[in-house]
Amino acid sequence: MINGTVINDVGDQAAQTEQLADTMLKQVFALLGDHNILPNAVQEQMLTSHVRAMAHRSVTGEPLPEVEADLFDEISPDSMSLAREVVAQFGNLPDEEAWLLSVHFEVAKDNL
Repeated sequence: MINGTVINDVGDQAAQTEQLADTMLKQVFALLGDHNILPNAVQEQMLTSHVRAMAHRSVTGEPLPEVEADLFDEISPDSMSLAREVVAQFGNLPDEEAWLLSVHFEVAKDNL
């Protein structure tokens, strides 16, 4: 049986993750709006899911699987810069998170 402390820790992590995700989602969508990047409904749902997963990794310390940098060579410097800005706000995530996040921004820019 799992003792109460572990359950409370998991509950605390879930609450922290939800709070962090909500805060970061507001910042992400404000940042995108400031740059006239408007994701469509599907893109918004995928971005939301990704930011929630980032919040989970930030709170739990769970690492990303290995990611190859050269897969992101075609991402624009603007999208990468925005993604790095978001990742920096988390304060404890690796640069690889920005690589992945930048794809959402790059795709949404094509909506213009």
